[in-house]
Amino acid sequence: MEYRKLGNTDLELSAITYGAFAIGGTMWGGNEQKDSIASVKASIDHGVTTLDTAPFYGFGLSEEMIGQAIKGYDRSKVQLLSKFGLVWDGSNNGKGEFFFDAGEGGKQIPVYKYASKANVIKEVEESLKRLQTDYIDLLQIHWPDQTTPIAETMEAMELLLQQGKIRAAGVSNYSVDQVKEARQTLNTASNQVGYSMLNRGIEQDVVPYALDHNLGIIVYSPMERGLLTGKYFNDGKLKDNDHRKGYFQQFDLAKVEAFLQAITPLAQDKGATLSQLVLRWTTLQPAISVVLAGSRNAEQAIANAQAMNINLTDADLQFIHKELAKI
Repeated sequence: MEYRKLGNTDLELSAITYGAFAIGGTMWGGNEQKDSIASVKASIDHGVTTLDTAPFYGFGLSEEMIGQAIKGYDRSKVQLLSKFGLVWDGSNNGKGEFFFDAGEGGKQIPVYKYASKANVIKEVEESLKRLQTDYIDLLQIHWPDQTTPIAETMEAMELLLQQGKIRAAGVSNYSVDQVKEARQTLNTASNQVGYSMLNRGIEQDVVPYALDHNLGIIVYSPMERGLLTGKYFNDGKLKDNDHRKGYFQQFDLAKVEAFLQAITPLAQDKGATLSQLVLRWTTLQPAISVVLAGSRNAEQAIANAQAMNINLTDADLQFIHKELAKI
């Protein structure tokens, strides 16, 4: 495993970071808690020391399982990344910005973006209890909240830094302009954004800004929620409550399948799976600090960690980019 300094902090994060969205179950067709906890432990045992979660993932369940999974490990050797700002329990009293309705148990639950100072403090206290720890290594706003001044949100994180409840502060899904505004109040460490072979928009502005201003980039959805594993094209069955049934329709699936077929021989030559090849490619892109990879069981977790063992030459990368240009 490779460990990388995050932006302007002293945090050393594993290049492959455990993404804990799917183990929460919500929007992912459920989960098996025993398998999920085993996947977290297997990740840590294979060098993935950084775990990224959020209160919204499973409405608290993901954080609770992370808290259970890390018992017995040296807390100083595990980095916990969490978030705030998505409220689903009505505690915002109608305040904030409506985001979407999340399905759970056959009913729709309204989710709001809400990042007021009071809410930030409240959510962090709840996260600390679920994670069974007294500090979070990196706290991130989950999505921009248009109803709360960015400065107010940053002031809340600055207070938490002073209190020692968080070690570093970051943002998620922020534009460059929003990052600039945030940094007028607090010198944020990172921006967590979506990025993949099929979604490279951040290369236009977020990446250049990060390179010039010592901002870490944490990447989510590098596998496009499983599409780039190739499994969908072999067995495309998804549960009715799996959000990916609709999500995948944004892509030209025929071209994606052709691309995956083109790079499969390269993966085979490296003794790797498509998933591992895609993850390794992502870790090698400019300005990328760490890459989130989810897993539902120990076997998947180990495979994700081993992606870092792949050696991609300049010629390999050029080949991949040539094939990407055809999508």
